[in-house]
Amino acid sequence: MRHRAARPTPIALRIARSARLGLHVVQGVATTLVVFPWIDLPHRRELIRRWSIAMLRILRVEARIHGVPPGGLPGNLLIVANHISWLDIFVMNTLQPARFVAKAELRRWPVVGWLSTSVGTLYVERARRRHARSVNSEAAAALSRGDVVAIFPEGTTTDGMTILPFKGSLLQPIVDAGGHVQPIGIRYRDSAGSPSVAPAYVGETSFATSFWNVTGERALIAELHLVPVLPARSRHRRELAREAEAAIRTVLAATERAPAPDRPGDRRA
Repeated sequence: MRHRAARPTPIALRIARSARLGLHVVQGVATTLVVFPWIDLPHRRELIRRWSIAMLRILRVEARIHGVPPGGLPGNLLIVANHISWLDIFVMNTLQPARFVAKAELRRWPVVGWLSTSVGTLYVERARRRHARSVNSEAAAALSRGDVVAIFPEGTTTDGMTILPFKGSLLQPIVDAGGHVQPIGIRYRDSAGSPSVAPAYVGETSFATSFWNVTGERALIAELHLVPVLPARSRHRRELAREAEAAIRTVLAATERAPAPDRPGDRRA
């Protein structure tokens, strides 16, 4: 059976979505400046989670989260995921707001950089080994206090159709903290359920182009596939990186052609 091509999203609707998102960003910035200094970490996380859910709804992105463990995610946890888009951070925040370790260039991205900085993102200059060690020490200290930290160990973005080798150096903080690693596979689909590259922020694609592509989609589905956590105590970072990479490759390959069926513990945001 031949499927009809989806009609393009009207320009007026794309502009309206952009305007609504702009107002939402202003509200988010105001919250981080005015409210965050007066509330504790759990309340900050809940506001971040709600703000991220509302942002995705404005852009017609539905987060579908598969494999959530009973009782949710523990503390002293390093989330590792494949990296496709600037949307990844906000999709992951609907599951568990975390402190992200990101490349320093993120700080200069429009909108995303400002918001990321406001919620405690740790930036690393990967070309400077001393700076990378300093960020790793800060991340290890946060993990030891029971915090949740998230990284994209590919070191760059892809179109989501492939996964690059994971860099083990980014996993050293969880080894030092003796915690656990939570691998998460990310995939985007269009409204028909087919894999979508519309959110990809890769290669020569500019942020403006990627953002415009997202607003042009009738709807998007962002899938997060969680696999069982990996203990990090007494492990080597490279071994952990290879195991996490293999787990993500496996779960994404298993759901490549069709969306994963809902299971107990799954949820949507």
